[in-house]
Amino acid sequence: MVILSVKPLFMILVVPLALFLAVVLLSPPSPYFQSSVPSNSSLKPSIWTVRRIIGWRPCKWWQLGDLTVAELKSNGYIRVDCYGGLNQMRRDLCDGVGIARLLNATLVLPKFEVAAYWNESSGFADVFDVEYFIHQMNGFIKVVKELPSEFASKEPFQVDCSKRKGQFDYVESVLPSLLEHRYISITPAMSQRRDRYPQNAKAALCQACYNALRLTRSLEKKASELLEAIPKPFLSLHLRFEPDMVAYSQCQYSGLSSASIKTIEAAQGDRKPWTGELARIWRKRGKCPLTPNETAFILQALSIPTSTNIYLAAGDGLMEIEGLTSVYTNVVTKSSLLTGEDFTSMHGNTKAALDYHVSINSDSYVATYFGNMDKMVAAMRAFKGLYKTLFLSRRAFADFTSQGLRGRDLMQALQKAHRDDFVIGRGSALPYCFCEANSSYPINCI
Repeated sequence: MVILSVKPLFMILVVPLALFLAVVLLSPPSPYFQSSVPSNSSLKPSIWTVRRIIGWRPCKWWQLGDLTVAELKSNGYIRVDCYGGLNQMRRDLCDGVGIARLLNATLVLPKFEVAAYWNESSGFADVFDVEYFIHQMNGFIKVVKELPSEFASKEPFQVDCSKRKGQFDYVESVLPSLLEHRYISITPAMSQRRDRYPQNAKAALCQACYNALRLTRSLEKKASELLEAIPKPFLSLHLRFEPDMVAYSQCQYSGLSSASIKTIEAAQGDRKPWTGELARIWRKRGKCPLTPNETAFILQALSIPTSTNIYLAAGDGLMEIEGLTSVYTNVVTKSSLLTGEDFTSMHGNTKAALDYHVSINSDSYVATYFGNMDKMVAAMRAFKGLYKTLFLSRRAFADFTSQGLRGRDLMQALQKAHRDDFVIGRGSALPYCFCEANSSYPINCI
């Protein structure tokens, strides 16, 4: 009887153990987790404990003195035409306000272009509080919702500056068109020199970016509900590994699922990935988006606990997300926290506005890219006195892995590189609305 009772117990213990070992041994290992990866406890304290030498502080000089007094006579009306995702349009709007003030023009409410690519149909008034914007810009620049009757039925004369390069001068190139037509639309230049703006134009730009844009009441209510639903404290992670993003980067990846590969190939079109030596050079220049698996590895290298609550600020279509969620298990998204028809009917801009609101109010913010949203979020967090903001280095990761570093050695190299960048504020360059400040205070102090 004893023998018969032991045998089932033996089988119960041994068979599952054998199956577990088979799965572990037969599973393809990630190349970065080889050679004795240390646990978080054996690494240095979290990167958030580092004291910054250089930081950015908001300078409210544009609210002082006589800089905000606008001339009485206007040279005409300017409408800013904004394209792309929400934060690209927000950037163009900020620039457009500065340009309109530079040219002493009256600003017409901006036009957010409908973009099928972004699954978008919402305009400026669907995202931002119009009355608040007009009120906050009072004294910096005049903003109107409606044009005088002489222009109301006319389309503006279009001035597209978006492709202009070099030291572009709006006074020389755009003012003549404004004086001739009296009503123009502009798409701001990507490479403009804001440092050449007079102080009153800079003041208008700063006010528009950091004091005048507030979400509509309904959208702000939804954003507040989302923020309230996220477990605290939490890290907001802006992860970019969508098919179009990877296709545009022209980077090659190994170890992706067949589904991800097919999706990327469908998005590539004529834009084929680099191969051979060109691919290696391109990756070492930091041009390749981090995968969720690589992101999780770097977060561990920075001693960010795997139990951290993470809000995933990302659009639809993220690939290989299991590479992150298998390591960091407390990951939530807006779709998992918000329900209801009003959320499912939201478009790209309104969903992006939710991510933006959460990210500027999160305990910490980490970006895997340095795009328009990341720049806007970093600046607004600095404006609010929140300095736990970090940009993961694609270049450092590519450089170290190309040297053959793996496991513990790779983690330690990544930790040092990111700490060095964080200490000197690298990657956090902000517009002219902020001042650089030397500080020996902890980064969570204002």
